[in-house]
Amino acid sequence: MPPFTQALLRNSLVCGSALFSAVALVGMSQTALADGTTWPTFNGNLMAQKYSPNDQINRDNVGTLEMAWKVNTGDVSDGKDGTPATVWSATPLVVNDTVYLSTPFYRIFALRPDTGGIKWVHDTTADREAPVQNELKNRGMAYWQAESPEEGVSCQKMVYIGTMEATLHAVDADTGVICPDFGDNGILSVNAWNTTNAIWPLALFQAPLVVGDTLVLGWSGNDWQDTVTPPGSVFGIDARTGDLKWTFRSIPEEMFTKTGTANTWASMSADIERGLVYVPVASPSPNFYGGNRLDPIPLATSVTALDVNTGDVAWSYQLVHHDLWDYDTNAAPTLVDLQHNGETVPALVQTGKQGFLYVLNRETGEPIFPILERPVPASDVPGEQASPTQPIPTLPAPVVGDTWPGVFELADIASFGYCSRTAEGLRDEGRFTPPSLQGTLQWPSTVGGIEWGGGAVDPTTRTYVVNNSVTAQIAKLIPRADYDEELENKASAHTGYVPMRGVPYGLDLQLFMNPLGMPCWKPPYGQISAYNLDTGERLWQVPFGQIKRDGFYMPEDWGTITLGGPVITAGGVIFIGASMDNRVRALNVADGSVLWKADVSAPAVATPATYMYDGTQYVVFTVGGNSILSPTVSDEIVAYRLPQN
Repeated sequence: MPPFTQALLRNSLVCGSALFSAVALVGMSQTALADGTTWPTFNGNLMAQKYSPNDQINRDNVGTLEMAWKVNTGDVSDGKDGTPATVWSATPLVVNDTVYLSTPFYRIFALRPDTGGIKWVHDTTADREAPVQNELKNRGMAYWQAESPEEGVSCQKMVYIGTMEATLHAVDADTGVICPDFGDNGILSVNAWNTTNAIWPLALFQAPLVVGDTLVLGWSGNDWQDTVTPPGSVFGIDARTGDLKWTFRSIPEEMFTKTGTANTWASMSADIERGLVYVPVASPSPNFYGGNRLDPIPLATSVTALDVNTGDVAWSYQLVHHDLWDYDTNAAPTLVDLQHNGETVPALVQTGKQGFLYVLNRETGEPIFPILERPVPASDVPGEQASPTQPIPTLPAPVVGDTWPGVFELADIASFGYCSRTAEGLRDEGRFTPPSLQGTLQWPSTVGGIEWGGGAVDPTTRTYVVNNSVTAQIAKLIPRADYDEELENKASAHTGYVPMRGVPYGLDLQLFMNPLGMPCWKPPYGQISAYNLDTGERLWQVPFGQIKRDGFYMPEDWGTITLGGPVITAGGVIFIGASMDNRVRALNVADGSVLWKADVSAPAVATPATYMYDGTQYVVFTVGGNSILSPTVSDEIVAYRLPQN
């Protein structure tokens, strides 16, 4: 099946409704663009550009940055006292003369932008339990305001936070008081719409995308454990009332008894003028065996454009056919107008765990650079039928190569040949080698390639910057009888054993490490790259981050696994946390060199924000940690600025 599914394309839907969308949304896009004084969305603006026009901090003076203020929320857990550990990836919002911050205990802090002084705190009183995943997670919040806010009337400006128990809370942005006209006295039970295969609640880690007066909301689940799960959906919600406007489904109804998820758990982006919202759709369940779902699911593992008024599909491009690798489309596509073949082209850049950058026309979904259907390895697992081809972009170059870098000699020697012996017994035919009974070297891994932070673009130069991890995994399918007898009691996200209940196999999924905990593949383990999007040329690629172990730093050219995205400014600076080494950094956009770095209390796995306030530019990092990188967690938000005279 070709990846470009022109589902209900242009002639029947978008020519009519997109024109209405553009008219309806003009003037209601207060959160659409960051003007330098604000950072109003998770990705900076609705186009997910993560770009700031501010240049007070620039490549010449960024080395003198100093801390402006720091706040500790108290909302943190290492999991040792019975409260699930926290994973805090919330990018702060800066709007309405306030820094808004949501925590993994589902509280909202409103802070002064210049001092970090607390204006108010709102507590959702959500349970500190983890019914869907093993940790308490929060990736941010959303802001809406009326087109013409009325003086003295409450809830003309609102902030929204979701919880793991599938409730969406609306709070007055000025006072922190609940907005009673939204949902049921300020709380919307999104789980009321979870009516098919409702084996767990629709967890709300990621904030809704605010497009005019519509909240576009996806959800998270636990798609590794079971085969039949809630089918993927995105909801269009009235921003004022919480009423449901529309529902998008990614899985055909006839497949509901065979599979589930293919949900949208990451952030999204939108084109106000065209009335389209761009949805990164994840893979169907269970992730590593598809014999139960051999019929086509064309919207799974895709980037899909929806009409923001109706939820109808304008176009969809499938990035992975019959996904067997958990290669979720996991970040908002970045929207930018390119100069290509002498014309201005409305484009989007969609990243993926498989390490590719897909550059598409955001009006039509057609590739701007050729994407070829190329043969890939077949499955040898009874009952499975891997897709014979996968779509492979010709440009830009992927962030990781088609084959793994090979055995890391130091790790092999330290483990008396464990790495090389293990590698010899694995099935390894490069990217898209299917999981197997003998064990497959999965390259890139589920935490490899590009993660949910996505990339950033300078729209004036079309320079695109993205960080990535370089990791290898072993994916081994275990016949059901053997799994149930030996491993059912061991199954958890931490051990790597996954039951995949409802199909003939369980799963053993492990990072390819030696018994000493050293990666068996050659470094670097993390990188950051820059591309010229007009031509598709990669401008540079360098290792990123530094491993710290037992108080010692490993060589800089090893890099680290990275989580969280970059920000680009007009000052020629990239701001980024993302690394394992408890540091935040400023890089030179010209070559990726480090211009400044500062120690913080844990990995800063949230994309930073930057803004101007009273004539001073600030850059602010949420420092929370993530168990994928380190057991160190924190509750810190810290802002930096240039020295004050």
